[in-house]
Amino acid sequence: MKQLRRALFISKKDFESYYSKPPLITWGLLLPAVLILAVYLKEPRKYLQIAPGVIAMTLLFGNTSMSAIVITFEKRSGTLVRLLLAPLRKETIILGKMTSAGLYGIATALILTTGLMSLLGLRIQHLPLFMLGLLLGAVVFSLFGLLASVMVKEVFEAMTLMNFFRFPLLFVSGVFMPVEHFPAVLKPVVLASPLTYVVELLRLGITGEGYFSSPLLPVVATLIFAGIGWFCTAKNWRRVLL
Repeated sequence: MKQLRRALFISKKDFESYYSKPPLITWGLLLPAVLILAVYLKEPRKYLQIAPGVIAMTLLFGNTSMSAIVITFEKRSGTLVRLLLAPLRKETIILGKMTSAGLYGIATALILTTGLMSLLGLRIQHLPLFMLGLLLGAVVFSLFGLLASVMVKEVFEAMTLMNFFRFPLLFVSGVFMPVEHFPAVLKPVVLASPLTYVVELLRLGITGEGYFSSPLLPVVATLIFAGIGWFCTAKNWRRVLL
């Protein structure tokens, strides 16, 4: 319980120092808002098809970027060393950093969703499932951002490493095209992407329809990816000082 409270204090400090700045919030919203507005202007009846994918994309880029930027910035400024010298377990620090990055991603995704509901008439059929998709996606993507940040020294190196994976994932995860429309030869690649399951959970929450007949499979798959992300980040945490 004491370690959990310390993790929450780490999150609070990160949120006050980095995530609550207006430029960061607008940066996380600008690209997805423009993208979905462009689709709406071209095909007003089809924007709902990509809305779950664009919201998931907001989570992906927001969580991975912010968690990686904070860690690499604190490595350069020396504040991370002071944090490591404190009586804290590495799991506590990881949990604190993951929580703050996750809250940032969820906040930007909710602002985008609220805008879509207010301006374009988006309706959510199953709110608990939609929120579960946001929560699990934020956990997975924040952990992947932390993992990238402990592997490199500079911010641009972390961004380069993550972009190597993030941009290809956008085209094989159902962001712009439903999973059922992918050719059979690409289905194994689609089902190997963690983004696919987050998109499907959000899609089930928004439209009530999805590639999977039950939300159980995407929930379990996302939890497995979260476990892999946590294990790999904790395993490589010692590299944060290299």
